[in-house]
Amino acid sequence: MADRYLHFTGTAPGRFLTRRLGLPQPALLRRWSLETPQLEGPLLHLTAASGAGAGAGTGAQAGSGAVAGLAEVLAGVGLPVVGRADRPGAVVLDATGVTTAAGLGDVHAALHPVVRSLAPGGRVVVLGTVPSPDDHHQAAAQQALEGFVRSLGKEIGRGSTVQLVRVPGGGATAQGAASTLRFLLSPRSAYVSGQVIELTDATPEPVTDPAAPLAGRTALVTGAARGIGAAVASVLAREGARVIALDVPGVREELERTAARLGATPLPLDITAPDAADRIAAAAPDELGVLVHNAGITRDRRLANMPAERWTSVIEVNLDSVLRTTDELLKAGTIRRGGRIVATASIAGIAGNNGQTNYAASKAGIIGLVRSLGPRAAADHGVTVNAVAPGFIETKMTAAVPFFIREAGRRMNSLSQGGLPVDVAEAVVWFAQPDSTAVNGQVLRVCGQSLLGA
Repeated sequence: MADRYLHFTGTAPGRFLTRRLGLPQPALLRRWSLETPQLEGPLLHLTAASGAGAGAGTGAQAGSGAVAGLAEVLAGVGLPVVGRADRPGAVVLDATGVTTAAGLGDVHAALHPVVRSLAPGGRVVVLGTVPSPDDHHQAAAQQALEGFVRSLGKEIGRGSTVQLVRVPGGGATAQGAASTLRFLLSPRSAYVSGQVIELTDATPEPVTDPAAPLAGRTALVTGAARGIGAAVASVLAREGARVIALDVPGVREELERTAARLGATPLPLDITAPDAADRIAAAAPDELGVLVHNAGITRDRRLANMPAERWTSVIEVNLDSVLRTTDELLKAGTIRRGGRIVATASIAGIAGNNGQTNYAASKAGIIGLVRSLGPRAAADHGVTVNAVAPGFIETKMTAAVPFFIREAGRRMNSLSQGGLPVDVAEAVVWFAQPDSTAVNGQVLRVCGQSLLGA
């Protein structure tokens, strides 16, 4: 459904009226396309590493404690990297060397002069490191960056976004951050803001063909007939993957149309079936490179009015089937080493939602699965496990929501608008990239920095 308010605020009368009334003024987001593959403007590389709070480390040169090799990685993003810019399209601030409260002054000194000049739809990425359990001064300074980033994301405006990426401490290098920075410093991350991403020290797998990074890999998407699942399948195919599109037999015709459009293989299958994992393995005899658990249902009612079958069906589809098929496919070796598992959580699983105790429980369960299984799957099988947590996404389901609730869902985030299925798909495909090996056990909210939850 079209967001008429968003388009109205893009007109001169709309801008005047909403400004006078103090109403939200969402900016039209610049998303990835063949015509707009990059942000507009150069990439400003700054360093806040002096730790003295004097603002001395705000140039483009790396200072003490800076991430090694960062300049080389930034050069691969596709934007010209500069030390000064009147109108930057993106800013990367290396704050890994900030280890004291006084050192936070360098963060202010670096970004205070440039946030107003950031181009509309720009990006700010702050690089930090993991708070140390052995140094409470360093831990305080690095944790402070999270509050800083989340607050700046809520005030920066004009469709711009702000993120914090934590690289491993102890001689950190930028090698494992390459795929993450490419994603965050591009139009692909248009609806992601205020997020904290923590990287591991795993060595990334090289990408042989940047134009088709998933070429030679088979990707299976559940719930792929329509909505977010169809968008995920589409972007995976765009990136070169051979796609198997799975959905329940009841939507076979729609599934087959989606698969035909994408050149994918349709697999009509109820993911809760006892033999679901065996049938998935049979459909992917050459191993799966990417498994996307997207299938999900809602059966909303308040707990006092919710019969057992509504509770059970949601838990079975949204969580238990994910646990069961993941376990069986990993045990059977169906998912190749270097493979990627991506599950769909929800901000409902983070913040809760009235009338959705079953749904919120199932999506919070996905978060628990990812955080627990991620490290072990990497160690035992060479497979990463991550999740996306969508917020208000414009789909047929949200189009059926009553008008005032729908409008509240659209505006209650830092970007003051709903996201699109492609926004979730772009995040899934970032997780699926061969060189995203260092991204593991993460839950990324694709919600425009929703005001709900953390």
